[in-house]
Amino acid sequence: MMELPLSHSPSSLLLISFSIFILCCLKLASATCHLDDESGLLGFRSGITEDPSGMLVSWKPGTDCCTWPGINCLFKDRVTSISLYGQPDKPNSFLSGRISPSLSKLRSLDGIYLQDLRNISGPFPNLLFGLPNLQFIYIQNSKLSGPIPDNIGKMTRLGSLSLAGNRFTGKIPSSISELTQLGQLNLGGNLLTGEIPDGIRRLKNLTLLNLERNQLSGGVPDFFSSFTDLRVLSLSHNKLSGKIPATISSLAPKLAYLELGHNALIGKIPDFLGTFKALDTLDLSWNRFSGVVPKSFGNLTKIFNLDLSNNFLVDPFPEMYVKGIESLDLSNNGFHLDVIPKWVTSSPIIYSLKLAGCGIKMKLDDWKPSQTYFYDYIDLSGNQVSGSPIELLNRTDYLVGFWASGNGLRFNMESLRIVKTLKDLDLSRNLVFGKVPQAISGLQKFNVSHNHLCGRIPATDFPASAFLGNDCLCGSPLAPCKVYK
Repeated sequence: MMELPLSHSPSSLLLISFSIFILCCLKLASATCHLDDESGLLGFRSGITEDPSGMLVSWKPGTDCCTWPGINCLFKDRVTSISLYGQPDKPNSFLSGRISPSLSKLRSLDGIYLQDLRNISGPFPNLLFGLPNLQFIYIQNSKLSGPIPDNIGKMTRLGSLSLAGNRFTGKIPSSISELTQLGQLNLGGNLLTGEIPDGIRRLKNLTLLNLERNQLSGGVPDFFSSFTDLRVLSLSHNKLSGKIPATISSLAPKLAYLELGHNALIGKIPDFLGTFKALDTLDLSWNRFSGVVPKSFGNLTKIFNLDLSNNFLVDPFPEMYVKGIESLDLSNNGFHLDVIPKWVTSSPIIYSLKLAGCGIKMKLDDWKPSQTYFYDYIDLSGNQVSGSPIELLNRTDYLVGFWASGNGLRFNMESLRIVKTLKDLDLSRNLVFGKVPQAISGLQKFNVSHNHLCGRIPATDFPASAFLGNDCLCGSPLAPCKVYK
């Protein structure tokens, strides 16, 4: 019996039949989206007045809306999510307009993600109350305004609610306590006032609670024993007062981010914070904390970002045993460190070091950090640092800001390599000599006042105050240079 060619063998015929079956199924699965969904999305598009990047240009009648950018259909022909994202680094990637009530036609919608669109305005979109399957709301970084509705608690299916970066005003509704399925609650970056509702203690599934950058007042609630999975707690940049409550200690096993900076908190930093062994970031800056930093901080071996700046903390600062630190700010307390700590010098990953007014008395030439390549920010202002920063700064490729005013640095400024990334340089009130290099024209902020510089000032827009008090600088914005015959 003659053997069939490979292309016509029984196995290949079976494969062809199976492929045809799969293609038919895929065709059925990708049928044109439901007419109500198409109508609802086109209504949303009609509410958009500006779309400079053409984000919605392919949203056209008669085409399959399940294939439109930002649209997902995971349940037959029904739209299940809308995901539209602006790009902060691209000025034209935004939308202007309002959220059309026509979206209420999308009955299978379970998620709406409108993030970084910047110019979406209007009140909280009440159409969301009419979507029976809605579980995820992320409408972030735009211009929604007015109060958050008092009946927000009716949306009991919600697993995530983020209205961050808008202009919502008024109090956080007490009914928010009814959203007991929430895993994330993010209302940061608005204009909310009043106290944090005590009913939030009922939201026991929270992994993230972010209320930062509002105008909230009163104390930090003492209800954190309710939360067993909280990993992010950010209440920074508000008007909160009082002490850190004791129940925050119950978050020790899992909390990775604790941000309470820029408030009016008082008292000593609790010893129990040293038990937060999963902590990545701790920000207690710009409060009124006093006393010493607990020795227990030596147990924070995984911490990468520590900001205790602008408090009333005093010596001694505890020895830390971190494997690496990314950013450290101890500025403007009552510390007398004498030298930059060894655990900072040995860090292989540090990019931001701010130790302004920390009683450092050392010659900068003697400081040999393990790495300088990744440094973005260095602030040593108001210390007793001498020597030259040339060896340090000329080994940085990504430096954005260097502040060292009010020290005893002595070096020739013409030897300084000013990298393209550098935006802010303050060397005022030191012993710097030489000429001002032309490369400063690329900076945004600059100050070399009260040094020993000479020569003609390069053409810049910096004010006279940036150059005053030197030996013989001349030219705009100072007096004209003398011309000798």
